[in-house]
Amino acid sequence: MIWNVPRECMSRDELTNMQNKRFVKLVERVYHSVPYYRQKMQEVGIEPGDVKGIEDLVRMPFTTKDDLRINYPFGLFAVPMSEIVRIHASSGTTGKATVVGYTRHDLAVWSECVSRAMTMAGITGDDIIQVAYGYGLFTGGLGAHDGAQNLGATVVPMSTGNTDKLVNMMVDFGVTAIACTPSYLLHIAEVIEERGLLDKIKLKASVNGAEPWTVEMREDIERRLNIHAHDIYGLSEVMGPGVACDCIHHKGMHIFEDHFYPEIVDRDTLMPVPDGVDGELVITTLTKEGLPLIRYRTKDITSITHEKCECGRTIARISKFKGRSDDMLIIRGVNVFPSQVEEALLSINGVKPHYMIIVDRQGVLDTFEIKIEVDEKYFADEIGQLEGLRNIISHKIKTAVGLAAKITLVEPRSLERSMGKSKHVIDNRKLV
Repeated sequence: MIWNVPRECMSRDELTNMQNKRFVKLVERVYHSVPYYRQKMQEVGIEPGDVKGIEDLVRMPFTTKDDLRINYPFGLFAVPMSEIVRIHASSGTTGKATVVGYTRHDLAVWSECVSRAMTMAGITGDDIIQVAYGYGLFTGGLGAHDGAQNLGATVVPMSTGNTDKLVNMMVDFGVTAIACTPSYLLHIAEVIEERGLLDKIKLKASVNGAEPWTVEMREDIERRLNIHAHDIYGLSEVMGPGVACDCIHHKGMHIFEDHFYPEIVDRDTLMPVPDGVDGELVITTLTKEGLPLIRYRTKDITSITHEKCECGRTIARISKFKGRSDDMLIIRGVNVFPSQVEEALLSINGVKPHYMIIVDRQGVLDTFEIKIEVDEKYFADEIGQLEGLRNIISHKIKTAVGLAAKITLVEPRSLERSMGKSKHVIDNRKLV
Protein backbone atom coordinates (compact mmCIF):
# COMPACT_ATOMS: atom_id res chain seq x y z
CA MET A 1 0.00 0.00 0.00
CA ILE A 2 1.31 3.46 -0.92
CA TRP A 3 -0.77 5.24 1.70
CA ASN A 4 -2.85 4.64 4.77
CA VAL A 5 -5.88 6.53 6.03
CA PRO A 6 -3.98 8.61 8.65
CA ARG A 7 -2.06 10.33 5.82
CA GLU A 8 -5.28 12.18 4.99
CA CYS A 9 -5.35 13.38 8.60
CA MET A 10 -1.69 14.34 9.05
CA SER A 11 -0.80 17.75 10.42
CA ARG A 12 -0.30 20.69 8.06
CA ASP A 13 3.40 20.86 9.02
CA GLU A 14 3.91 17.18 8.22
CA LEU A 15 2.13 17.54 4.90
CA THR A 16 4.08 20.67 3.93
CA ASN A 17 7.36 18.92 4.74
CA MET A 18 6.36 16.05 2.46
CA GLN A 19 5.32 18.45 -0.31
CA ASN A 20 8.63 20.34 -0.05
CA LYS A 21 10.70 17.19 -0.53
CA ARG A 22 8.56 15.90 -3.38
CA PHE A 23 8.51 19.23 -5.20
CA VAL A 24 12.31 19.60 -5.08
CA LYS A 25 12.65 16.10 -6.57
CA LEU A 26 10.04 16.90 -9.20
CA VAL A 27 11.88 20.01 -10.40
CA GLU A 28 15.16 18.12 -10.56
CA ARG A 29 13.52 15.31 -12.54
CA VAL A 30 11.76 17.41 -15.18
CA TYR A 31 14.72 19.74 -15.66
CA HIS A 32 16.98 16.85 -16.63
CA SER A 33 14.40 14.61 -18.32
CA VAL A 34 12.04 16.92 -20.23
CA PRO A 35 13.73 19.35 -22.66
CA TYR A 36 10.57 21.46 -22.97
CA TYR A 37 10.46 22.09 -19.21
CA ARG A 38 14.19 22.74 -19.08
CA GLN A 39 13.81 25.43 -21.75
CA LYS A 40 10.84 27.05 -19.98
CA MET A 41 12.72 27.12 -16.67
CA GLN A 42 15.81 28.57 -18.28
CA GLU A 43 13.69 31.29 -19.89
CA VAL A 44 12.63 32.50 -16.43
CA GLY A 45 16.10 31.97 -14.95
CA ILE A 46 15.43 28.96 -12.72
CA GLU A 47 17.73 25.99 -12.15
CA PRO A 48 16.99 23.02 -9.86
CA GLY A 49 19.39 24.28 -7.20
CA ASP A 50 17.34 27.44 -6.86
CA VAL A 51 14.28 25.52 -5.65
CA LYS A 52 14.20 24.81 -1.90
CA GLY A 53 10.55 23.93 -1.37
CA ILE A 54 6.95 24.47 -2.31
CA GLU A 55 7.24 28.19 -1.57
CA ASP A 56 9.26 28.47 -4.80
CA LEU A 57 6.39 27.12 -6.89
CA VAL A 58 5.14 30.64 -7.74
CA ARG A 59 8.38 31.26 -9.61
CA MET A 60 7.72 28.37 -11.97
CA PRO A 61 6.06 28.77 -15.39
CA PHE A 62 2.53 27.46 -15.99
CA THR A 63 1.70 24.45 -18.14
CA THR A 64 -1.38 24.39 -20.38
CA LYS A 65 -3.18 21.91 -22.59
CA ASP A 66 -1.59 23.65 -25.56
CA ASP A 67 1.83 22.65 -24.21
CA LEU A 68 0.75 19.00 -24.35
CA ARG A 69 -0.55 19.43 -27.89
CA ILE A 70 2.63 21.17 -29.04
CA ASN A 71 4.61 18.21 -27.73
CA TYR A 72 2.20 15.58 -29.12
CA PRO A 73 2.38 12.67 -28.56
CA PHE A 74 5.23 11.88 -26.13
CA GLY A 75 7.32 15.05 -25.92
CA LEU A 76 6.55 15.78 -22.25
CA PHE A 77 7.16 12.22 -21.01
CA ALA A 78 9.89 12.13 -18.36
CA VAL A 79 10.80 8.45 -18.68
CA PRO A 80 11.75 6.20 -21.62
CA MET A 81 8.85 4.52 -23.44
CA SER A 82 10.11 1.21 -22.09
CA GLU A 83 8.87 2.35 -18.65
CA ILE A 84 5.43 3.46 -19.90
CA VAL A 85 2.96 0.62 -19.33
CA ARG A 86 -0.30 2.36 -20.30
CA ILE A 87 -1.43 5.27 -22.42
CA HIS A 88 -4.66 7.25 -22.16
CA ALA A 89 -5.74 10.19 -24.29
CA SER A 90 -8.44 12.81 -24.63
CA SER A 91 -10.94 12.66 -27.47
CA GLY A 92 -9.17 15.40 -29.39
CA THR A 93 -12.47 16.90 -30.55
CA THR A 94 -11.16 20.46 -30.18
CA GLY A 95 -7.66 19.80 -31.51
CA LYS A 96 -4.97 17.19 -31.18
CA ALA A 97 -5.57 14.66 -28.42
CA THR A 98 -3.66 15.15 -25.17
CA VAL A 99 -1.73 11.96 -24.53
CA VAL A 100 -0.85 10.71 -21.04
CA GLY A 101 1.62 7.96 -20.19
CA TYR A 102 1.72 5.99 -16.93
CA THR A 103 4.46 3.97 -15.30
CA ARG A 104 3.67 1.04 -12.99
CA HIS A 105 4.18 3.40 -10.05
CA ASP A 106 1.79 5.94 -11.57
CA LEU A 107 -0.93 3.30 -11.93
CA ALA A 108 -0.39 2.19 -8.34
CA VAL A 109 -0.74 5.77 -7.05
CA TRP A 110 -3.81 6.30 -9.24
CA SER A 111 -5.60 3.20 -7.97
CA GLU A 112 -4.80 4.14 -4.36
CA CYS A 113 -6.23 7.64 -4.85
CA VAL A 114 -9.43 6.24 -6.35
CA SER A 115 -9.62 3.83 -3.42
CA ARG A 116 -9.41 6.79 -1.04
CA ALA A 117 -12.24 8.50 -2.91
CA MET A 118 -14.43 5.42 -2.79
CA THR A 119 -13.72 5.05 0.91
CA MET A 120 -15.07 8.59 1.39
CA ALA A 121 -18.28 7.36 -0.26
CA GLY A 122 -18.54 4.53 2.26
CA ILE A 123 -17.55 1.85 -0.26
CA THR A 124 -15.54 -1.08 1.16
CA GLY A 125 -14.12 -4.39 0.07
CA ASP A 126 -17.49 -5.98 0.83
CA ASP A 127 -19.28 -4.02 -1.92
CA ILE A 128 -20.18 -4.97 -5.47
CA ILE A 129 -19.56 -1.98 -7.73
CA GLN A 130 -20.64 -1.44 -11.32
CA VAL A 131 -18.26 0.69 -13.33
CA ALA A 132 -20.43 2.38 -15.95
CA TYR A 133 -17.91 4.83 -17.32
CA GLY A 134 -16.62 4.18 -20.80
CA TYR A 135 -13.55 1.96 -20.99
CA GLY A 136 -10.72 2.64 -23.43
CA LEU A 137 -8.58 5.76 -23.92
CA PHE A 138 -10.95 7.70 -21.62
CA THR A 139 -9.58 7.46 -18.07
CA GLY A 140 -12.92 6.98 -16.29
CA GLY A 141 -13.53 3.27 -16.85
CA LEU A 142 -10.12 1.79 -16.09
CA GLY A 143 -9.42 4.39 -13.40
CA ALA A 144 -12.53 3.53 -11.41
CA HIS A 145 -12.06 -0.19 -12.12
CA ASP A 146 -8.51 -0.32 -10.74
CA GLY A 147 -9.42 1.78 -7.70
CA ALA A 148 -12.38 -0.44 -6.78
CA GLN A 149 -10.32 -3.57 -7.33
CA ASN A 150 -7.49 -2.15 -5.21
CA LEU A 151 -10.04 -1.54 -2.45
CA GLY A 152 -11.01 -5.22 -2.61
CA ALA A 153 -14.52 -4.62 -3.93
CA THR A 154 -16.11 -6.92 -6.50
CA VAL A 155 -16.04 -5.07 -9.83
CA VAL A 156 -18.67 -5.41 -12.57
CA PRO A 157 -17.03 -3.77 -15.65
CA MET A 158 -20.32 -2.81 -17.27
CA SER A 159 -19.14 0.26 -19.23
CA THR A 160 -21.92 2.09 -21.16
CA GLY A 161 -24.21 1.25 -24.03
CA ASN A 162 -26.93 -1.07 -22.70
CA THR A 163 -28.86 0.44 -19.80
CA ASP A 164 -31.48 -2.32 -19.62
CA LYS A 165 -28.74 -4.93 -19.24
CA LEU A 166 -27.02 -2.76 -16.64
CA VAL A 167 -30.22 -2.56 -14.58
CA ASN A 168 -30.78 -6.33 -14.90
CA MET A 169 -27.28 -6.98 -13.58
CA MET A 170 -27.79 -4.41 -10.83
CA VAL A 171 -30.77 -6.45 -9.62
CA ASP A 172 -29.36 -9.94 -10.27
CA PHE A 173 -25.88 -9.31 -8.86
CA GLY A 174 -27.01 -7.28 -5.85
CA VAL A 175 -24.91 -4.29 -6.89
CA THR A 176 -24.35 -1.91 -3.96
CA ALA A 177 -22.34 0.91 -5.60
CA ILE A 178 -21.90 2.44 -9.04
CA ALA A 179 -19.36 4.71 -10.74
CA CYS A 180 -20.58 6.72 -13.75
CA THR A 181 -21.39 10.24 -14.89
CA PRO A 182 -24.20 11.91 -12.92
CA SER A 183 -26.29 12.44 -16.06
CA TYR A 184 -26.08 8.74 -16.89
CA LEU A 185 -27.08 7.81 -13.36
CA LEU A 186 -30.19 9.97 -13.79
CA HIS A 187 -30.99 8.02 -16.95
CA ILE A 188 -30.46 4.74 -15.05
CA ALA A 189 -32.86 6.03 -12.37
CA GLU A 190 -35.47 6.69 -15.07
CA VAL A 191 -35.16 3.13 -16.37
CA ILE A 192 -35.40 1.68 -12.85
CA GLU A 193 -38.53 3.74 -12.17
CA GLU A 194 -40.17 2.82 -15.48
CA ARG A 195 -39.58 -0.88 -14.85
CA GLY A 196 -40.75 -0.69 -11.24
CA LEU A 197 -37.50 -2.12 -9.88
CA LEU A 198 -36.66 0.41 -7.17
CA ASP A 199 -37.53 -2.00 -4.35
CA LYS A 200 -35.37 -4.72 -5.95
CA ILE A 201 -32.05 -2.89 -6.08
CA LYS A 202 -29.51 -2.82 -3.24
CA LEU A 203 -27.66 0.28 -4.39
CA LYS A 204 -26.39 2.42 -1.49
CA ALA A 205 -23.73 4.73 -2.95
CA SER A 206 -22.38 6.26 -6.13
CA VAL A 207 -19.23 8.11 -7.18
CA ASN A 208 -19.98 10.41 -10.09
CA GLY A 209 -17.69 12.58 -12.16
CA ALA A 210 -16.38 13.47 -15.63
CA GLU A 211 -18.88 16.35 -15.95
CA PRO A 212 -20.05 19.28 -13.82
CA TRP A 213 -23.20 18.80 -11.75
CA THR A 214 -25.04 20.81 -9.16
CA VAL A 215 -26.02 20.16 -5.55
CA GLU A 216 -29.62 20.03 -6.76
CA MET A 217 -28.80 17.21 -9.17
CA ARG A 218 -27.03 15.27 -6.43
CA GLU A 219 -30.03 15.63 -4.15
CA ASP A 220 -32.35 14.51 -6.95
CA ILE A 221 -30.24 11.40 -7.54
CA GLU A 222 -30.15 10.61 -3.83
CA ARG A 223 -33.89 11.04 -3.46
CA ARG A 224 -34.86 8.96 -6.48
CA LEU A 225 -32.50 6.05 -5.77
CA ASN A 226 -32.37 6.31 -1.95
CA ILE A 227 -28.57 6.39 -1.98
CA HIS A 228 -25.80 8.85 -1.13
CA ALA A 229 -23.93 10.25 -4.14
CA HIS A 230 -20.40 11.64 -4.17
CA ASP A 231 -18.54 13.97 -6.50
CA ILE A 232 -15.22 12.57 -7.77
CA TYR A 233 -12.85 14.82 -9.69
CA GLY A 234 -9.93 14.33 -11.99
CA LEU A 235 -8.41 15.27 -15.32
CA SER A 236 -6.80 12.92 -17.81
CA GLU A 237 -3.75 15.17 -18.04
CA VAL A 238 -3.23 15.16 -14.27
CA MET A 239 -4.13 11.50 -13.70
CA GLY A 240 -7.81 10.71 -14.18
CA PRO A 241 -10.60 10.31 -11.61
CA GLY A 242 -9.37 10.33 -8.02
CA VAL A 243 -7.61 13.68 -7.75
CA ALA A 244 -10.31 14.77 -5.27
CA CYS A 245 -13.64 13.60 -3.87
CA ASP A 246 -16.22 14.84 -1.39
CA CYS A 247 -16.93 13.07 1.89
CA ILE A 248 -20.27 12.41 3.55
CA HIS A 249 -20.54 16.06 4.65
CA HIS A 250 -20.44 17.41 1.05
CA LYS A 251 -18.60 20.58 2.06
CA GLY A 252 -16.04 20.55 -0.72
CA MET A 253 -13.90 17.91 -2.38
CA HIS A 254 -10.86 16.68 -0.47
CA ILE A 255 -7.87 16.96 -2.80
CA PHE A 256 -5.06 14.47 -2.23
CA GLU A 257 -2.35 17.03 -1.60
CA ASP A 258 0.40 14.51 -1.03
CA HIS A 259 0.25 13.77 -4.77
CA PHE A 260 -1.44 16.85 -6.30
CA TYR A 261 -0.50 20.28 -5.03
CA PRO A 262 -3.37 22.75 -5.58
CA GLU A 263 -3.24 26.50 -6.18
CA ILE A 264 -6.09 28.90 -6.88
CA VAL A 265 -5.04 31.81 -9.08
CA ASP A 266 -6.79 34.91 -10.32
CA ARG A 267 -7.96 34.29 -13.89
CA ASP A 268 -6.63 37.63 -15.10
CA THR A 269 -3.42 38.20 -13.14
CA LEU A 270 -2.61 34.49 -12.57
CA MET A 271 -1.50 35.41 -9.06
CA PRO A 272 -2.50 33.17 -6.12
CA VAL A 273 -5.65 34.24 -4.25
CA PRO A 274 -6.53 33.66 -0.55
CA ASP A 275 -8.64 30.78 0.76
CA GLY A 276 -12.32 31.22 0.00
CA VAL A 277 -11.78 33.38 -3.10
CA ASP A 278 -12.83 32.00 -6.48
CA GLY A 279 -10.21 31.51 -9.15
CA GLU A 280 -8.75 28.94 -11.52
CA LEU A 281 -7.49 25.65 -10.09
CA VAL A 282 -3.84 24.95 -10.91
CA ILE A 283 -2.32 21.55 -10.07
CA THR A 284 1.28 20.37 -9.75
CA THR A 285 1.75 16.59 -9.80
CA LEU A 286 4.23 15.83 -7.02
CA THR A 287 4.75 12.11 -7.61
CA LYS A 288 3.92 11.32 -11.26
CA GLU A 289 6.73 9.68 -13.20
CA GLY A 290 5.42 9.29 -16.76
CA LEU A 291 3.93 12.75 -17.35
CA PRO A 292 4.79 15.09 -14.48
CA LEU A 293 3.13 18.49 -14.75
CA ILE A 294 4.13 21.74 -13.06
CA ARG A 295 1.44 24.37 -12.46
CA TYR A 296 -1.06 22.84 -14.88
CA ARG A 297 -3.94 25.21 -15.59
CA THR A 298 -7.12 23.14 -15.31
CA LYS A 299 -9.51 25.96 -16.36
CA ASP A 300 -11.85 24.82 -13.54
CA ILE A 301 -13.18 27.66 -11.39
CA THR A 302 -13.33 27.02 -7.65
CA SER A 303 -12.04 28.15 -4.25
CA ILE A 304 -10.04 26.33 -1.60
CA THR A 305 -10.00 25.95 2.17
CA HIS A 306 -7.35 24.39 4.37
CA GLU A 307 -9.61 24.12 7.42
CA LYS A 308 -10.05 20.70 8.99
CA CYS A 309 -13.22 18.98 7.82
CA GLU A 310 -15.92 17.59 10.10
CA CYS A 311 -14.92 14.12 8.89
CA GLY A 312 -11.49 14.58 10.50
CA ARG A 313 -9.46 14.90 7.30
CA THR A 314 -6.95 17.75 7.27
CA ILE A 315 -6.18 17.81 3.54
CA ALA A 316 -7.43 20.84 1.62
CA ARG A 317 -10.91 21.02 0.11
CA ILE A 318 -11.91 22.64 -3.16
CA SER A 319 -15.46 23.96 -3.48
CA LYS A 320 -18.07 22.83 -5.98
CA PHE A 321 -16.91 24.07 -9.37
CA LYS A 322 -18.55 27.25 -10.60
CA GLY A 323 -17.76 26.22 -14.17
CA ARG A 324 -14.83 26.15 -16.55
CA SER A 325 -13.33 29.29 -17.98
CA ASP A 326 -13.36 27.68 -21.44
CA ASP A 327 -17.01 26.58 -21.02
CA MET A 328 -18.18 30.10 -20.24
CA LEU A 329 -20.61 31.52 -22.79
CA ILE A 330 -20.56 35.22 -23.56
CA ILE A 331 -24.08 36.09 -24.69
CA ARG A 332 -24.87 39.72 -25.51
CA GLY A 333 -21.85 40.68 -23.41
CA VAL A 334 -23.00 38.67 -20.36
CA ASN A 335 -20.91 35.80 -18.92
CA VAL A 336 -23.10 32.69 -18.61
CA PHE A 337 -22.06 29.34 -17.12
CA PRO A 338 -24.20 26.23 -17.81
CA SER A 339 -23.97 25.37 -14.11
CA GLN A 340 -25.82 28.61 -13.27
CA VAL A 341 -28.66 27.57 -15.55
CA GLU A 342 -28.81 24.06 -14.11
CA GLU A 343 -28.85 25.28 -10.52
CA ALA A 344 -31.73 27.64 -11.28
CA LEU A 345 -33.75 25.00 -13.15
CA LEU A 346 -33.41 22.30 -10.52
CA SER A 347 -34.71 24.63 -7.82
CA ILE A 348 -38.14 24.62 -9.53
CA ASN A 349 -40.75 21.97 -8.84
CA GLY A 350 -41.89 20.10 -11.93
CA VAL A 351 -38.65 20.63 -13.87
CA LYS A 352 -36.70 17.56 -14.95
CA PRO A 353 -32.87 17.54 -14.78
CA HIS A 354 -32.60 17.47 -18.58
CA TYR A 355 -32.09 20.65 -20.58
CA MET A 356 -30.32 22.08 -23.61
CA ILE A 357 -28.94 25.60 -24.02
CA ILE A 358 -29.01 26.77 -27.64
CA VAL A 359 -27.12 29.92 -28.61
CA ASP A 360 -27.32 31.36 -32.11
CA ARG A 361 -26.95 34.67 -33.89
CA GLN A 362 -29.48 36.61 -35.94
CA GLY A 363 -27.75 39.47 -37.66
CA VAL A 364 -25.60 41.05 -34.95
CA LEU A 365 -27.77 39.88 -32.02
CA ASP A 366 -27.18 36.69 -30.04
CA THR A 367 -30.21 34.49 -29.36
CA PHE A 368 -30.47 32.48 -26.13
CA GLU A 369 -32.91 29.56 -25.85
CA ILE A 370 -33.25 26.86 -23.22
CA LYS A 371 -35.18 23.67 -23.92
CA ILE A 372 -36.32 22.03 -20.68
CA GLU A 373 -38.10 18.79 -19.88
CA VAL A 374 -40.97 19.18 -17.41
CA ASP A 375 -43.48 16.83 -15.79
CA GLU A 376 -46.02 15.20 -18.08
CA LYS A 377 -48.88 16.71 -16.05
CA TYR A 378 -48.19 20.17 -17.45
CA PHE A 379 -49.06 18.96 -20.95
CA ALA A 380 -52.18 17.11 -19.82
CA ASP A 381 -53.68 20.07 -17.93
CA GLU A 382 -54.85 23.43 -19.13
CA ILE A 383 -52.46 25.56 -21.16
CA GLY A 384 -52.43 28.21 -18.43
CA GLN A 385 -50.51 25.93 -16.06
CA LEU A 386 -47.80 25.37 -18.66
CA GLU A 387 -47.51 29.11 -19.27
CA GLY A 388 -47.33 29.71 -15.54
CA LEU A 389 -44.39 27.33 -15.23
CA ARG A 390 -42.72 28.95 -18.22
CA ASN A 391 -42.98 32.36 -16.56
CA ILE A 392 -41.51 31.04 -13.31
CA ILE A 393 -38.56 29.49 -15.18
CA SER A 394 -38.03 32.64 -17.24
CA HIS A 395 -37.85 34.77 -14.08
CA LYS A 396 -35.47 32.32 -12.36
CA ILE A 397 -33.10 32.23 -15.33
CA LYS A 398 -33.01 36.01 -15.71
CA THR A 399 -32.31 36.40 -11.99
CA ALA A 400 -29.57 33.74 -12.04
CA VAL A 401 -27.63 34.81 -15.13
CA GLY A 402 -28.78 38.40 -15.67
CA LEU A 403 -30.11 37.67 -19.13
CA ALA A 404 -33.55 36.84 -20.57
CA ALA A 405 -33.88 33.56 -22.41
CA LYS A 406 -36.50 32.00 -24.67
CA ILE A 407 -37.93 29.12 -22.63
CA THR A 408 -39.15 26.07 -24.56
CA LEU A 409 -40.86 23.41 -22.44
CA VAL A 410 -40.84 19.84 -23.77
CA GLU A 411 -42.26 16.54 -22.58
CA PRO A 412 -40.23 14.01 -20.56
CA ARG A 413 -37.64 12.02 -22.54
CA SER A 414 -37.78 14.46 -25.46
CA LEU A 415 -34.11 15.41 -25.14
CA GLU A 416 -31.34 13.00 -26.01
CA ARG A 417 -29.84 11.04 -23.10
CA SER A 418 -26.10 10.65 -22.63
CA MET A 419 -24.29 7.57 -21.35
CA GLY A 420 -20.99 9.44 -21.17
CA LYS A 421 -20.32 13.11 -20.65
CA SER A 422 -23.55 15.03 -21.04
CA LYS A 423 -23.90 17.81 -23.60
CA HIS A 424 -25.96 20.78 -22.46
CA VAL A 425 -24.84 23.48 -24.91
CA ILE A 426 -25.22 23.97 -28.65
CA ASP A 427 -23.44 27.15 -29.72
CA ASN A 428 -24.25 27.63 -33.38
CA ARG A 429 -22.29 30.88 -33.46
CA LYS A 430 -19.12 28.80 -33.62
CA LEU A 431 -20.33 27.29 -36.89
CA VAL A 432 -20.71 30.63 -38.63
